[in-house]
Amino acid sequence: MKKKSRVESRESRVKSKETGIERRKSSSTDSRISTPDSRLIYGVLPVLEALRAENRRIEKIIVAEGAHEKRLAEILFLARKNGVPFQKTAKENLSKLVENGANHQGVTAYIASADYYPAEKLLGEIYQKLETDEKPLIVILDGVEDPRNFGAILRAIECAGADGVFIPERRAVGLTETVAKSSAGAAEYVKVAKVTNLNRLIDELKEHNIWVVGTSGEAGTDYTDWDWRMPCALILGGEGKGLHRLTAEKCDALVKIPMRGRIESLNVSVAAGVILFEAIRQRVQSLKFKVQS
Repeated sequence: MKKKSRVESRESRVKSKETGIERRKSSSTDSRISTPDSRLIYGVLPVLEALRAENRRIEKIIVAEGAHEKRLAEILFLARKNGVPFQKTAKENLSKLVENGANHQGVTAYIASADYYPAEKLLGEIYQKLETDEKPLIVILDGVEDPRNFGAILRAIECAGADGVFIPERRAVGLTETVAKSSAGAAEYVKVAKVTNLNRLIDELKEHNIWVVGTSGEAGTDYTDWDWRMPCALILGGEGKGLHRLTAEKCDALVKIPMRGRIESLNVSVAAGVILFEAIRQRVQSLKFKVQS
Protein backbone atom coordinates (compact mmCIF):
# COMPACT_ATOMS: atom_id res chain seq x y z
CA MET A 1 0.00 0.00 0.00
CA LYS A 2 1.37 3.38 -0.96
CA LYS A 3 2.17 5.86 1.74
CA LYS A 4 -0.27 8.78 1.87
CA SER A 5 0.80 12.41 1.80
CA ARG A 6 0.18 14.34 4.96
CA VAL A 7 -0.52 18.08 5.02
CA GLU A 8 0.00 18.55 8.72
CA SER A 9 3.51 19.39 9.90
CA ARG A 10 5.28 17.22 12.43
CA GLU A 11 5.94 20.25 14.62
CA SER A 12 2.27 21.00 15.20
CA ARG A 13 0.94 20.20 18.63
CA VAL A 14 -2.55 19.58 19.92
CA LYS A 15 -3.26 20.96 23.35
CA SER A 16 -3.99 18.51 26.11
CA LYS A 17 -7.50 19.84 26.62
CA GLU A 18 -8.24 19.06 22.99
CA THR A 19 -6.87 15.53 23.15
CA GLY A 20 -8.83 14.80 26.28
CA ILE A 21 -5.67 13.57 27.99
CA GLU A 22 -5.98 14.25 31.65
CA ARG A 23 -2.97 15.91 33.21
CA ARG A 24 -2.27 14.70 36.71
CA LYS A 25 0.40 15.55 39.21
CA SER A 26 2.14 13.09 41.45
CA SER A 27 3.86 14.05 44.65
CA SER A 28 6.49 11.36 44.14
CA THR A 29 9.37 11.36 41.68
CA ASP A 30 8.09 8.15 40.09
CA SER A 31 6.72 8.79 36.60
CA ARG A 32 3.83 6.40 37.10
CA ILE A 33 0.45 7.29 38.59
CA SER A 34 -0.97 5.29 41.48
CA THR A 35 -4.55 4.08 41.19
CA PRO A 36 -6.75 1.94 43.44
CA ASP A 37 -7.46 -0.78 40.85
CA SER A 38 -5.67 -3.68 42.50
CA ARG A 39 -3.95 -4.65 45.72
CA LEU A 40 -3.33 -8.35 45.17
CA ILE A 41 -1.54 -10.34 42.48
CA TYR A 42 -1.15 -14.10 42.33
CA GLY A 43 0.66 -16.78 40.37
CA VAL A 44 4.37 -17.57 40.03
CA LEU A 45 5.14 -15.40 36.98
CA PRO A 46 3.23 -12.25 38.03
CA VAL A 47 4.80 -12.25 41.50
CA LEU A 48 8.25 -13.06 40.14
CA GLU A 49 8.12 -10.28 37.54
CA ALA A 50 6.88 -7.80 40.13
CA LEU A 51 9.97 -8.60 42.20
CA ARG A 52 12.28 -8.39 39.19
CA ALA A 53 10.81 -5.14 37.85
CA GLU A 54 11.10 -3.29 41.18
CA ASN A 55 8.68 -0.60 39.99
CA ARG A 56 6.00 -1.20 42.60
CA ARG A 57 6.32 -1.59 46.35
CA ILE A 58 5.60 -5.17 47.44
CA GLU A 59 4.19 -5.20 50.93
CA LYS A 60 4.02 -8.93 51.63
CA ILE A 61 4.22 -12.30 49.89
CA ILE A 62 2.13 -15.25 51.05
CA VAL A 63 3.13 -18.80 50.09
CA ALA A 64 1.01 -21.92 50.44
CA GLU A 65 2.41 -24.65 52.66
CA GLY A 66 3.54 -27.60 50.59
CA ALA A 67 3.88 -25.50 47.42
CA HIS A 68 6.49 -26.60 44.89
CA GLU A 69 9.68 -25.25 46.49
CA LYS A 70 11.70 -25.32 43.25
CA ARG A 71 9.21 -23.09 41.43
CA LEU A 72 9.15 -20.62 44.30
CA ALA A 73 12.90 -20.61 44.95
CA GLU A 74 13.65 -17.42 42.99
CA ILE A 75 10.64 -15.63 44.49
CA LEU A 76 11.81 -16.39 48.02
CA PHE A 77 15.41 -15.49 47.13
CA LEU A 78 14.41 -12.09 45.72
CA ALA A 79 12.06 -11.47 48.63
CA ARG A 80 14.91 -12.01 51.10
CA LYS A 81 17.29 -9.93 48.98
CA ASN A 82 14.86 -7.00 48.76
CA GLY A 83 13.66 -7.23 52.33
CA VAL A 84 10.11 -8.17 51.37
CA PRO A 85 8.34 -10.03 54.21
CA PHE A 86 6.77 -13.37 53.37
CA GLN A 87 4.81 -15.97 55.27
CA LYS A 88 3.44 -19.45 54.75
CA THR A 89 -0.17 -20.44 55.21
CA ALA A 90 -2.49 -23.33 54.45
CA LYS A 91 -3.42 -23.66 50.77
CA GLU A 92 -7.12 -23.26 51.56
CA ASN A 93 -6.42 -19.91 53.23
CA LEU A 94 -4.61 -18.71 50.13
CA SER A 95 -7.52 -19.76 47.94
CA LYS A 96 -9.83 -17.52 49.94
CA LEU A 97 -7.80 -14.47 48.96
CA VAL A 98 -8.25 -14.84 45.20
CA GLU A 99 -11.34 -15.00 43.01
CA ASN A 100 -13.24 -18.29 42.87
CA GLY A 101 -11.45 -20.95 40.90
CA ALA A 102 -8.34 -18.84 40.25
CA ASN A 103 -5.07 -20.75 40.00
CA HIS A 104 -2.79 -18.95 42.44
CA GLN A 105 -0.02 -21.57 41.99
CA GLY A 106 0.77 -21.40 45.68
CA VAL A 107 1.78 -17.75 45.89
CA THR A 108 0.15 -14.32 46.21
CA ALA A 109 1.55 -10.87 46.88
CA TYR A 110 0.13 -7.66 48.27
CA ILE A 111 1.54 -4.75 46.31
CA ALA A 112 1.10 -1.02 46.01
CA SER A 113 -1.74 0.11 43.77
CA ALA A 114 -1.54 -0.59 40.05
CA ASP A 115 0.30 2.06 38.12
CA TYR A 116 -0.71 3.86 34.93
CA TYR A 117 1.86 5.73 32.88
CA PRO A 118 1.06 9.42 32.35
CA ALA A 119 -0.41 9.78 28.86
CA GLU A 120 1.41 13.02 28.04
CA LYS A 121 4.73 11.50 29.12
CA LEU A 122 4.22 8.43 26.93
CA LEU A 123 3.28 10.67 23.99
CA GLY A 124 6.42 12.73 24.53
CA GLU A 125 8.58 9.60 24.44
CA ILE A 126 6.84 8.45 21.26
CA TYR A 127 7.39 11.81 19.54
CA GLN A 128 11.07 11.78 20.48
CA LYS A 129 11.42 8.35 18.92
CA LEU A 130 10.15 9.74 15.61
CA GLU A 131 13.53 11.43 15.18
CA THR A 132 15.41 8.12 15.42
CA ASP A 133 15.84 5.17 13.07
CA GLU A 134 13.66 3.04 15.36
CA LYS A 135 10.12 4.20 14.62
CA PRO A 136 7.42 3.94 17.31
CA LEU A 137 4.92 1.11 17.40
CA ILE A 138 2.04 1.57 19.83
CA VAL A 139 -1.32 -0.07 20.53
CA ILE A 140 -4.69 1.54 21.21
CA LEU A 141 -7.54 -0.54 22.62
CA ASP A 142 -11.04 0.59 21.71
CA GLY A 143 -13.20 -0.89 24.45
CA VAL A 144 -11.57 -4.22 25.42
CA GLU A 145 -13.51 -5.31 28.51
CA ASP A 146 -12.33 -8.86 29.24
CA PRO A 147 -9.43 -8.81 31.75
CA ARG A 148 -7.94 -12.04 30.39
CA ASN A 149 -7.89 -10.61 26.89
CA PHE A 150 -6.27 -7.42 28.15
CA GLY A 151 -3.66 -9.43 30.04
CA ALA A 152 -2.86 -11.51 26.98
CA ILE A 153 -2.58 -8.34 24.85
CA LEU A 154 -0.13 -6.85 27.35
CA ARG A 155 1.92 -10.03 27.08
CA ALA A 156 1.98 -9.73 23.26
CA ILE A 157 2.93 -6.04 23.48
CA GLU A 158 5.79 -6.75 25.87
CA CYS A 159 7.11 -9.72 23.87
CA ALA A 160 7.00 -7.69 20.64
CA GLY A 161 8.79 -4.77 22.27
CA ALA A 162 6.10 -2.22 21.38
CA ASP A 163 6.25 1.19 23.03
CA GLY A 164 3.05 1.08 25.07
CA VAL A 165 -0.73 0.98 25.00
CA PHE A 166 -3.49 3.57 25.38
CA ILE A 167 -6.86 2.60 26.82
CA PRO A 168 -10.04 4.65 27.38
CA GLU A 169 -10.96 5.67 30.90
CA ARG A 170 -14.53 4.35 30.53
CA ARG A 171 -16.10 1.15 29.24
CA ALA A 172 -12.84 -0.76 29.29
CA VAL A 173 -11.03 -3.00 31.75
CA GLY A 174 -8.16 -1.51 33.74
CA LEU A 175 -5.14 -2.95 35.51
CA THR A 176 -6.86 -5.48 37.73
CA GLU A 177 -5.39 -8.53 39.47
CA THR A 178 -6.87 -10.79 36.78
CA VAL A 179 -5.15 -8.71 34.11
CA ALA A 180 -1.85 -8.98 35.98
CA LYS A 181 -2.22 -12.74 36.27
CA SER A 182 -3.22 -13.18 32.60
CA SER A 183 -0.30 -11.05 31.42
CA ALA A 184 2.20 -13.50 32.98
CA GLY A 185 4.17 -10.59 34.40
CA ALA A 186 4.01 -8.30 31.35
CA ALA A 187 1.85 -5.80 33.27
CA GLU A 188 4.97 -4.90 35.25
CA TYR A 189 6.77 -3.68 32.12
CA VAL A 190 4.28 -2.39 29.56
CA LYS A 191 3.46 1.32 29.73
CA VAL A 192 -0.33 1.58 30.04
CA ALA A 193 -1.81 5.06 29.70
CA LYS A 194 -5.44 6.15 30.07
CA VAL A 195 -7.08 8.86 27.95
CA THR A 196 -10.55 10.34 28.16
CA ASN A 197 -11.10 10.52 24.39
CA LEU A 198 -9.56 8.04 21.96
CA ASN A 199 -10.63 9.96 18.86
CA ARG A 200 -8.83 13.09 19.98
CA LEU A 201 -5.78 10.97 20.75
CA ILE A 202 -5.95 9.65 17.17
CA ASP A 203 -6.08 13.21 15.84
CA GLU A 204 -2.98 14.12 17.83
CA LEU A 205 -1.04 11.07 16.63
CA LYS A 206 -1.92 11.91 13.03
CA GLU A 207 -0.72 15.49 13.58
CA HIS A 208 2.67 13.95 14.36
CA ASN A 209 2.75 11.75 11.25
CA ILE A 210 2.00 8.52 13.08
CA TRP A 211 -0.10 6.22 10.90
CA VAL A 212 -3.23 4.97 12.62
CA VAL A 213 -4.20 1.47 11.49
CA GLY A 214 -7.41 -0.21 12.64
CA THR A 215 -8.55 -3.80 12.32
CA SER A 216 -11.77 -4.87 10.61
CA GLY A 217 -13.01 -8.11 9.11
CA GLU A 218 -14.45 -6.11 6.22
CA ALA A 219 -11.18 -4.32 5.38
CA GLY A 220 -9.91 -4.60 1.83
CA THR A 221 -6.24 -4.82 2.85
CA ASP A 222 -4.50 -7.79 4.44
CA TYR A 223 -2.41 -6.96 7.50
CA THR A 224 0.71 -8.22 5.68
CA ASP A 225 0.23 -5.65 2.91
CA TRP A 226 0.51 -2.64 5.20
CA ASP A 227 3.96 -1.06 5.61
CA TRP A 228 4.58 -1.47 9.33
CA ARG A 229 8.07 -0.01 9.02
CA MET A 230 6.48 3.43 9.34
CA PRO A 231 5.55 4.95 12.73
CA CYS A 232 2.30 3.14 13.49
CA ALA A 233 -0.49 2.95 16.04
CA LEU A 234 -2.46 -0.30 15.88
CA ILE A 235 -6.07 0.01 17.05
CA LEU A 236 -7.93 -3.09 18.20
CA GLY A 237 -11.66 -3.14 18.90
CA GLY A 238 -13.54 -4.69 21.78
CA GLU A 239 -14.79 -8.24 22.00
CA GLY A 240 -17.60 -8.97 19.58
CA LYS A 241 -18.14 -5.31 18.63
CA GLY A 242 -14.89 -4.37 16.95
CA LEU A 243 -13.99 -0.72 16.42
CA HIS A 244 -16.54 1.98 17.08
CA ARG A 245 -17.76 3.61 13.87
CA LEU A 246 -16.12 7.01 14.44
CA THR A 247 -12.86 5.39 15.48
CA ALA A 248 -12.80 3.29 12.32
CA GLU A 249 -13.53 6.36 10.19
CA LYS A 250 -10.59 8.23 11.70
CA CYS A 251 -8.08 5.48 10.86
CA ASP A 252 -5.63 6.02 8.01
CA ALA A 253 -6.20 2.42 6.99
CA LEU A 254 -8.11 -0.69 8.02
CA VAL A 255 -6.51 -4.11 7.74
CA LYS A 256 -7.75 -7.65 8.22
CA ILE A 257 -6.33 -11.05 9.06
CA PRO A 258 -7.63 -13.44 6.37
CA MET A 259 -9.66 -16.31 7.81
CA ARG A 260 -9.32 -19.75 6.23
CA GLY A 261 -11.66 -21.69 8.50
CA ARG A 262 -15.34 -21.46 9.36
CA ILE A 263 -14.98 -19.06 12.30
CA GLU A 264 -15.19 -15.42 11.21
CA SER A 265 -12.60 -13.84 13.48
CA LEU A 266 -9.77 -14.37 15.96
CA ASN A 267 -9.79 -13.50 19.63
CA VAL A 268 -8.60 -9.89 19.99
CA SER A 269 -5.51 -10.91 21.96
CA VAL A 270 -4.52 -13.43 19.29
CA ALA A 271 -5.06 -10.81 16.59
CA ALA A 272 -2.82 -8.42 18.53
CA GLY A 273 0.00 -10.95 18.60
CA VAL A 274 -0.34 -11.84 14.92
CA ILE A 275 -0.22 -8.23 13.72
CA LEU A 276 2.45 -7.01 16.15
CA PHE A 277 4.83 -9.75 15.14
CA GLU A 278 4.20 -9.07 11.45
CA ALA A 279 5.25 -5.50 12.18
CA ILE A 280 8.39 -6.74 13.91
CA ARG A 281 9.12 -9.14 11.03
CA GLN A 282 8.97 -6.31 8.51
CA ARG A 283 11.16 -4.06 10.63
CA VAL A 284 13.78 -6.71 11.27
CA GLN A 285 13.83 -7.66 7.59
CA SER A 286 14.28 -4.00 6.63
CA LEU A 287 17.13 -3.62 9.11
CA LYS A 288 18.89 -6.70 7.74
CA PHE A 289 18.59 -5.32 4.22
CA LYS A 290 20.16 -2.02 5.29
CA VAL A 291 23.07 -3.83 6.97
CA GLN A 292 23.69 -6.01 3.91
CA SER A 293 23.58 -3.06 1.54
